[in-house]
Amino acid sequence: MSENIDLLVKGWYVVTMNPTRDIIHDGAVAIRDGNIVAVGKTSQLEAQYSATETVGGDHFVVTPGLINSHIHVTGEPLTRGYVPDDTPFEENVFMWLCPLYSVYTAAEERLSGQLAAVEMLKSGTTTFLEAGTIRFLDEVVDGLTEVGIRGRVGQWVWDLPPEPDVYKQDTDEAIAKIQSQLERFPASDDSRISAWSLLVGHTTASDPLWRAARELATENNVGMSFHMSPAKLDPEGFVDEFGHRPMVHLAELGVLGPDVAMTHCVQVDDQELKIMAETGAHVAHCPTTALKVSYGVTQVGKMPEMVQSGINLGIGTDGNNASNYSDLMRATYLVAGLFKDGRQDPQMFPAEKAYEMATLGGAELMQMSDQIGSLEVGKKADVVVHDTDRPEWRPLLNVMNQLVWSADGRGVHTVIVDGKKVVEAGKMLTVDEDRMWANAQQSGEAITLRSGLPDKSKYPVL
Repeated sequence: MSENIDLLVKGWYVVTMNPTRDIIHDGAVAIRDGNIVAVGKTSQLEAQYSATETVGGDHFVVTPGLINSHIHVTGEPLTRGYVPDDTPFEENVFMWLCPLYSVYTAAEERLSGQLAAVEMLKSGTTTFLEAGTIRFLDEVVDGLTEVGIRGRVGQWVWDLPPEPDVYKQDTDEAIAKIQSQLERFPASDDSRISAWSLLVGHTTASDPLWRAARELATENNVGMSFHMSPAKLDPEGFVDEFGHRPMVHLAELGVLGPDVAMTHCVQVDDQELKIMAETGAHVAHCPTTALKVSYGVTQVGKMPEMVQSGINLGIGTDGNNASNYSDLMRATYLVAGLFKDGRQDPQMFPAEKAYEMATLGGAELMQMSDQIGSLEVGKKADVVVHDTDRPEWRPLLNVMNQLVWSADGRGVHTVIVDGKKVVEAGKMLTVDEDRMWANAQQSGEAITLRSGLPDKSKYPVL
């Protein structure tokens, strides 16, 4: 007699990302109560289980949900592309992004988070680590919960920058924000959305704030995340202030550890890389931002050396004025290509390694390797179904090459988070998309107008 399950997901190929990296031809995934109960040949699972619903079929590729290791879900989604693409790092951040972030209302931040979540889900990302909600975390969490994505979030926290006034905070206020969000949104296996100990990072935190954020992460058994060393500004700032580079200082403070996820880490030297490896810290590599904001990643980036030294890398899409998209499949394509050219070595970051970073690497970075990142029995049912009846998918001769080098989020058909469908036939099931597009357009125009920042479009609009 067959066992009852909620959902059977069938595929032409099932990419498991299990320890032996099995790809199952004519495979299926059985789901019950939000978890994976079996992965195997379709014929075997159909004989063993009776499913309430069956999705997929013989022209679909089934994969784990992707994991976006660094994304700004507020501040930028509703101003996507407004920042000129020829601004250097300092101008980009301080003259454009910070002023834009400061004028959002609570309703706009909620909408921004939802827009980012919808873009991620529709392109196959089921879990994300946030860069820091600007001000209205409660409203953003409410909106994300409605959409149905999985994420780890936290508020925009720093204590040194004097402006913009709207989120100026002293050390005590900054620490209180972290403590409060960890209490309001505690970590739990059952919580899709919960809080981490997040800092903006760079040179924006005092030593007492660094230490407090570290202690709060430890006390609450959550991860800690921050930006560090995308451009020369951070290492130069630390050297001027402390006489040594960022990783040296953070290690001395006791900040670094295996529960720490640092974003960018382009401008690091060999000593810093050694410290990162010894402490077990993770890196969220954001390839599109590195190119667009001209960090010099292909010239000085040490991502190959990080991998060789055992540092775990995830992949992030960052903000919508830094990469302008939230499709992690596009970012994974870049990861596979950047250092092939930068080192003139075609063996750098093969497709399989890049995809591991987008799944297993992200899961490890987010302290969730036992729950997500692969299609294995006992893990959460975060599953993506790709439609191969599309030009970029045919002919399908090598699944991993196709996933990384040919396909992108446009081919995502169905997305399942915690065993529940949130995308079907390329459409969201949890929000009204047409209404969202209209609201996003209206809000984006209002935010940019309120910011007072000029429209720098180079071509005349008649």
